[in-house]
Amino acid sequence: MLDKTYDPKEIEARRYPEWEKAGAFRAHPESPKQPYCIVIPPPNVTGSLHMGHALDNTLQDVLIRWRRMKGDDVLWQPGTDHAGIATQMVVVRNLEQEGIGLAVEGAARNDANKKLLNREEFLAKVWEWKAYSGGTITSQLRRLGASCDWSRERFTMDEGLSKAVLKVFVELYKQGLIYKDLRLVNWDPKMLTAISDLEVESREVKGHLWYFKYPIEGSPDEFIVVATTRPETMLGDTGIAVHPDDPKWKHLIGKHAVLPLVGRRIAIVGDEYSDPEKGSGAVKITPAHDFNDFEVGRRHNLEAINIFDKFARVNDKAPEKYRGLDRFEARKVVVGEMEELGLVEKIEPHTHAVPYGDRGGVPVEPYLTEQWYADAKKLAEAPLAAARDGRVKFVPERGREDFFRWMENIEPWCVSRQLWWGHQIPAWYGPDKKVFVALSEEEAKEEARVYYGKDVTLERDPDVLDTWFSSALWPFSTLGWPDQTPEVAKYYPTSTLVTGWDILFFWVARMMMMGMHFMKEVPFRTVYLHGLVTDEKGQKMSKSKGNVIDPLELIDKYGADALRFTMTSLAASQAGRLRLAPARVEGARNFATKLWNATRFAEMNGAALPKGFDPASARLPVNKWMLGELARANLAIDKALTDFRLNEAASTLYEFVWGIVCDWYVELTKPIVQGADGPEKDETRAVTAFVLRETVKLMHPVMPFITEELWDKLGHRAEHGPLIGQPWPAPAAVDAAADAEMGWLVKLIQDIRSARAELNVPAGAKLKLLVIGGNDMTAARLETHRPAIERLARIEGVEAASSAPKASLQIVVGEATYALPVGDVIDLKAESARLQKEIKKLADEVGKIDAKLANAAFVARAPEEVVEEQRERRAQAEQTGARLSTALERLGV
Repeated sequence: MLDKTYDPKEIEARRYPEWEKAGAFRAHPESPKQPYCIVIPPPNVTGSLHMGHALDNTLQDVLIRWRRMKGDDVLWQPGTDHAGIATQMVVVRNLEQEGIGLAVEGAARNDANKKLLNREEFLAKVWEWKAYSGGTITSQLRRLGASCDWSRERFTMDEGLSKAVLKVFVELYKQGLIYKDLRLVNWDPKMLTAISDLEVESREVKGHLWYFKYPIEGSPDEFIVVATTRPETMLGDTGIAVHPDDPKWKHLIGKHAVLPLVGRRIAIVGDEYSDPEKGSGAVKITPAHDFNDFEVGRRHNLEAINIFDKFARVNDKAPEKYRGLDRFEARKVVVGEMEELGLVEKIEPHTHAVPYGDRGGVPVEPYLTEQWYADAKKLAEAPLAAARDGRVKFVPERGREDFFRWMENIEPWCVSRQLWWGHQIPAWYGPDKKVFVALSEEEAKEEARVYYGKDVTLERDPDVLDTWFSSALWPFSTLGWPDQTPEVAKYYPTSTLVTGWDILFFWVARMMMMGMHFMKEVPFRTVYLHGLVTDEKGQKMSKSKGNVIDPLELIDKYGADALRFTMTSLAASQAGRLRLAPARVEGARNFATKLWNATRFAEMNGAALPKGFDPASARLPVNKWMLGELARANLAIDKALTDFRLNEAASTLYEFVWGIVCDWYVELTKPIVQGADGPEKDETRAVTAFVLRETVKLMHPVMPFITEELWDKLGHRAEHGPLIGQPWPAPAAVDAAADAEMGWLVKLIQDIRSARAELNVPAGAKLKLLVIGGNDMTAARLETHRPAIERLARIEGVEAASSAPKASLQIVVGEATYALPVGDVIDLKAESARLQKEIKKLADEVGKIDAKLANAAFVARAPEEVVEEQRERRAQAEQTGARLSTALERLGV
């Protein structure tokens, strides 16, 4: 017997360990079944579950559980990422609280009393931390219901994956696809490492635009004015760019200016990068400290002078008096000296975007440094071809265009990081800095011995690889590559990749590069891209805004199934913002409760499935109709999941369970199951039990916990085993006659209810139903279903009439018109006036919103979420207006 109250916390805590212990999540490489494989986007090993994880992993689990029920040999490959910079930062911060630092250059100068750890000592601390906190995220994924094959869990720095990383790096180097180069990188002067674009966040900062006068060589009284937001970098200027067609400055092209404070002679070049409409129209070029300037410098052969050290302090390439100054202190000094020299034309307030390191929390410095690079342009050729010929499908389709746009313009990939935690680059240097790249130090020494003709001391490159390098191998390294395992043979290429748009280029593209280069095949057949979970206003969640929603708190309060259903429902906006309001999760919990209560009601009224029950034996129209609705829901859910429209699968479930089963079928059959014993009662009890059994199967991928519990408590587990191992149900046939009859009945009752509600007819008012123009079939249906119509539509008597009375509301269903005399219960004229007023008010609101949306300035300047909110308000107002207009027509006043 079901408990009176649905308790998700108790059910979920009990059911998940049962599944895991029974091996319900395990893949079977030896099985002849068709494979279906998803690799989990590996979360940071020391991280914890956030709302992005909840969305991403719910969508994956829905697909995994559905394909398992469809009969595939399913592998959901789990694992975690070592997350180089994130993990190192966490451990460093913990050590600092204990008064411990790292023995890196510059560390001791801040606090001579600190205990300093060398590389080996620090790495030992990181592994300790990994052992302590590394299981947090995987235990939290279990709470969400993630049915990964945990027996195959991998880690990007475990022995097997490290072996794969070494092999890939060495082979790419030997093929000339990995090399060292001196280029600009995003440099974090706090973390002391290059970082990827994904680790850079743009912040709007209120600053200034300084207009500096640089004297023209040979004409001390003539100046060219440059505008800059970074005065300190002028110490590294090697040129000035002006637009070739700018009448103000083009006469200076080919001449030189003299760099103030430094005295360096710098060229004035013509380049379209300079915009005559911005600033002064002339741009100072500092190739070593700006990405755009670097490109201009290359085009015009300008020298790149790096004036900062790795701490963003002025180095010895600048005049002596500036050396050692922090970049922002140098800014003050430079501006002050330029003012003293009378070389500041003006200073304007200026708000602009400044890149910050998301871990270090300080402005990123474009920094000229020697790093290891992968030839991304060459590696991108095969993925581009695969995307063009359809070997990889993108959902939604526009993901393919975004993929092309980025891959066709791809820059060299900086794969080195100045960290200690990560895969150390397998490169060793000889006495003359000759590099030897090998799988091991022994191999490198052997190569050096051959090269030098004797044994020499080698020094290993201290850098580690970008975290994205190891995760780029994830679809095949987790399956055991470079060994030729049964898993590689069966599950590669994987079936589907589920991930967010934000890492389409950082992860998806890199997996395609590596997969196609080393496996000669795409790493996945379909890339399913989802949007970003935001708060209910459409704002990105952040601690600083105080709008972060913790998924674990929602699970504690409403249950994992409620959160999963909400996440699946939100997946409609595959590219945009997925607005999450806790009220939606509460609504999903209420949905689960509705199913629970309906099942309990059925159980209390004797609904049970006779042995060998055949649904085709049903004779009552209401039961045949219900079985048809079940078949329709089955086909719709299956198709929605096939087409990656997971939100449509969720909405179909909701409309079917709450709308059809609970609101209609249970209500329509109450008199039967609570009435006298007999064949009709027996049949309805059996059909009810059958429908509930098949319903929990359809719901299982989205809401696995409650469905497993209901399956068990209704006795199906004892006969068939757990629900997680059941096949997807086969849809029954639809009975057209029963479908038409019950469809007519439901529409009639719905329309009467809607008309009463829209015209504010008191709920307790019992109205007569007058039927005008009904044919014989309608008359027969009205006679058969009179009790249901009277009970569910609050009708008191059904009569035929030749015409509708004046004081009545009217609805049309089929060939007949139905009139409800309401003159005695509402004031028709007052109600008509109210409706007209409401309709006008809504039309005015639509007009105001249209005017806003037609204003190009508003659409351009307003935050995306504000514009979207206006569109939603307009749609809602238009929809309500149309409904009220229909109600006004029904009045016939």
